[in-house]
Amino acid sequence: MADNGIARDENVAVIGLGRFGGQVADSLLQLGHEVLGVDENDRLVQQWSDKLTHVVQADATDEDALLQVGIKEFARAVVGIGSDIEASVLTVLTLSELGVRDIWAKAVSAKHGRILRSVGAHHVIYPEATMGERVAHLIASRMLDFMEFDDGFAIAKTRAPRHSAGRTLADLALRTKHGITVVGIKTHGADFEYASPDTVVPEHAELVVAGRTEQIQRFAATT
Repeated sequence: MADNGIARDENVAVIGLGRFGGQVADSLLQLGHEVLGVDENDRLVQQWSDKLTHVVQADATDEDALLQVGIKEFARAVVGIGSDIEASVLTVLTLSELGVRDIWAKAVSAKHGRILRSVGAHHVIYPEATMGERVAHLIASRMLDFMEFDDGFAIAKTRAPRHSAGRTLADLALRTKHGITVVGIKTHGADFEYASPDTVVPEHAELVVAGRTEQIQRFAATT
């Protein structure tokens, strides 16, 4: 595998090419990374064979199989296996024992996530829970998009406040009034503009704002 020139530090092995793993692999490819895909399912291997840099059919819980595909030469791996918890855990354990230094793994529950961390996962992802929480925030507020971090800090896209068109951000004083920071402004058909105090809010603008989740929610309610 090393002779193929794909096992450089910026490239990633994705194990499990189902809905989540396949999306991660495709997104990494779009970002310019070369991706090694590994799956035991022949249908998925065939499906991705013309899209990814390299795709191999292998049992990722088998240390010898992973050694054969050159996994030790990859600094980063994503374990997208979710439905088969035993295979997920054993794959992470095998990667850890082989010395892969940055292991990302999908979990389907908090208990599953704790087990993954205990056997060597450095990052645990809960895609269903994360998406469900995000959608709930969007339904229950006037935000247009939303991403929350672990410490209660969030970034969101909202409409500009009513009667703000033609005024500068300094004049609106949104940080003083609402505790949020405007990162940028976007209007339909125009490029994203990073915000400064002198930025004038155009008609029908959308704001990218950062702050505590509850502050952003209260701010969005005013828009």
